[in-house]
Amino acid sequence: MFTSPAYAQVSSFISPEVMNFAPIVLIFLLMYFLILRPQNKKAREHRDMLGGLRRGDRVLTAGGIIGMISKIENEQEVQVEIAENVRVRVAKATITQVFSKTEPLTTEMTSQSKSAPVTKSNKPTKSPAKKSPGSRKKTG
Repeated sequence: MFTSPAYAQVSSFISPEVMNFAPIVLIFLLMYFLILRPQNKKAREHRDMLGGLRRGDRVLTAGGIIGMISKIENEQEVQVEIAENVRVRVAKATITQVFSKTEPLTTEMTSQSKSAPVTKSNKPTKSPAKKSPGSRKKTG
């Protein structure tokens, strides 16, 4: 009679159903920025490195073999010389590092590659160990 009907007002806030999906969306965004982007960047850098390979580059394979590229077979394979007249074919994808002309090898790597092979003529001789005077065994 003297009262008017009270209608529900339209809410101006986001519905609770949408708010339930917000944490899931945030988790996916966090995964993308922390995991996927750096991984894609690293893969792109590796692909660019493999594209720039040329004859004469010193490389390190995933198996730990250090050698020099002697021939590029095709898009997937290269021929690497690991010792004098010892050449192996390796997949390009297994090359993990390229030692450029401006980046010197570490001292350990250079000493291994420059050392002369051991032969009878340059084999180090063992000298007998000298005993100190106090090390003799006393009898009696």
